[in-house]
Amino acid sequence: MKTKLASVKLNFAVLIFLMTASFAFAQENQPFSINDSPLPAPTGAVNDYAGVIDAATKQQLEQRIREFKNKTNPPVELAVAIVKSTGERPIFDYSLAVSRGWGIGAKADDNPSALLFIAVDDRKYFTQVSKDLEDELPDGLVGQLQRQNLVPAFRQGDYGKGISDTINAYISTIEARQSGAPVPTPEATQPRNQTKRDSALGGTGCCLIILFVLLILIFSRSGRGGRGGRGGFGGGGFGGGASALPWIVGSILANSGSSHGSSSGSWGGSSGGGDSWGGFGGGGDFGGGGAGGDW
Repeated sequence: MKTKLASVKLNFAVLIFLMTASFAFAQENQPFSINDSPLPAPTGAVNDYAGVIDAATKQQLEQRIREFKNKTNPPVELAVAIVKSTGERPIFDYSLAVSRGWGIGAKADDNPSALLFIAVDDRKYFTQVSKDLEDELPDGLVGQLQRQNLVPAFRQGDYGKGISDTINAYISTIEARQSGAPVPTPEATQPRNQTKRDSALGGTGCCLIILFVLLILIFSRSGRGGRGGRGGFGGGGFGGGASALPWIVGSILANSGSSHGSSSGSWGGSSGGGDSWGGFGGGGDFGGGGAGGDW
């Protein structure tokens, strides 16, 4: 009887083990969806699953992100997620699934938002930018801001500083666009020297044209000098040309200056809001915009 009871207990234990293993295997091999977050539901705007930032830094980041959201219209939702690793999944796919699955951004038509995602053990990062924020945070500028603010601090092991500086850089950039102030971008920085060269070439061209006009007028005067005497100099060939010279020069300079211009625009307004984090808006309108790298 005891042997039979022991056998039943053993079989039951084996059955429980197999059921548990099968469930774990099924969970582990569940098909990855780019629209479903592989992470648990967020508990705030900053979610540190790797334990690399202290409580004070996390609180300051939460407050900064909340205040920024409350004063922008439409509200701009920023989020941070830190994990140890994405496993074998590329960080782009993983972070895109998190940003969509968490529903970062409002459900409204205009729902600007971004997710700063870090995989500490992989030494990789990526910022997902929603479709409605890509004009304010273009891919090239996002990459530049991360290299300037995130990478140096991360290489020193100061994750809190790197994340805080990067989020502040994003906020400052968006606020600059909001106020209509010009924001330098990697695409606009390089042509700046080219613009100077073009201006220099344009100025040289103007001088050559003026010199050419002067030479024509001088030769014109030389050809008429035998007939005109003093009258030729005063009212003849060169005299008429001299009166037209200021108009010619002015036209040339005006045309050369009119080829360059500048424009600026404003982005949104501001509105008040609550002080507590009430969850993301449920948007998740991310199309793959953003940039990333490693350190």
